[in-house]
Amino acid sequence: MSTTALPKPFSATETSRAMFWWLVVVAAFVCSMILVGGATRLTDSGLSIVEWRPVTGAIPPLTQEGWEQELEKYRQIPEYQIQNRGMSMSEFQFIYWWEWGHRQLGRVLGLVFAIPFFYFLLTGRMPKRLQPRLWILFALGGLQGAIGWWMVSSGLTERLDVSQYRLATHLCMAFVILGLTLWTALELRYGPVKALMRSNLFPWVTAFWAAVFLQIAMGAFVAGLDAGRIYTTWPGFQGNLFPPDYLQGLPVWQAIFESRPAVQFQHRWMAYALVVAGGILAWLIWQRPDTAFRRFAIAIPAVLSLQVVLGIATLVAAAPLWLSLLHQGGAIALFMTVGAAAWMAARVPQAQPVVSAGASTALDTTSRASSLTEPSSRS
Repeated sequence: MSTTALPKPFSATETSRAMFWWLVVVAAFVCSMILVGGATRLTDSGLSIVEWRPVTGAIPPLTQEGWEQELEKYRQIPEYQIQNRGMSMSEFQFIYWWEWGHRQLGRVLGLVFAIPFFYFLLTGRMPKRLQPRLWILFALGGLQGAIGWWMVSSGLTERLDVSQYRLATHLCMAFVILGLTLWTALELRYGPVKALMRSNLFPWVTAFWAAVFLQIAMGAFVAGLDAGRIYTTWPGFQGNLFPPDYLQGLPVWQAIFESRPAVQFQHRWMAYALVVAGGILAWLIWQRPDTAFRRFAIAIPAVLSLQVVLGIATLVAAAPLWLSLLHQGGAIALFMTVGAAAWMAARVPQAQPVVSAGASTALDTTSRASSLTEPSSRS
């Protein structure tokens, strides 16, 4: 009787490698979502689709009648009535395709994550220690879709644009998902991080990563208020160190989030603070003996400097689409670089004190003597 040979099951190493590349693809899709979302915001396209149809919305209008119906829905919101009245069909289709593309990319990302996720889970190949984290990623992806609609809905009744608070929430959630995906992918590739291995630089690198995240959130407020198109001079604000209309008649705590000069001022000076902190962090990393970790002493200042240059160029040029997207791409690169550095800092052991040759010999002799007098744990 002949028997059919069963396929050889994946080893743990092969499964980890496959899951690593799966999450790399997911991270690439998240980066694309951030960039397309930025383009959607910069082209004022985000309110062109006034309904949330997660499934049926995947099919765009296919007839002239369908397009007319979509345009008529758009005509009912303040953005059209106040800002875009008289918009032609071709102009509407331009903004519609940006928003549809952003939502469609989100649907594809959901499938790219969900199908392999359930495959690895149901076949028992997913490491148990990572299952809670991957379930959290799965839930955050669904939550992000709901946050996206919550953001869009803020601009459909009384506003010309979406709420800057909701825009910042949407962008920050995207970076939370990206950071968690990056960390999990690195763990699959190089093994889990042990708390006892963390170097004394881990808190500092993590704090700097959090500061980069805060700067990204500040950038969302700049984008949400179109604050990158005022005070297009550098280094000052039309010759002033401080914008004279910082408050714009608002209370201080409200102006921080709602005044255009305020959010631009804060974003600028946070960038300067990051440059100083990044330089200090790079110097501390450079003192480490670990060759792989020391590479971040070059990578962090390099990416940070490029991002600052892009930010200044974007400001002076009054935030054109292509420069703004390059600047947003720089934010992604900086976030991922510092995130990788934080992950590496969690794996690099504590630095050992440097001792002289004589002291080293004495320590070695003492260690051997101690090992001879101590009872064996195997006895």
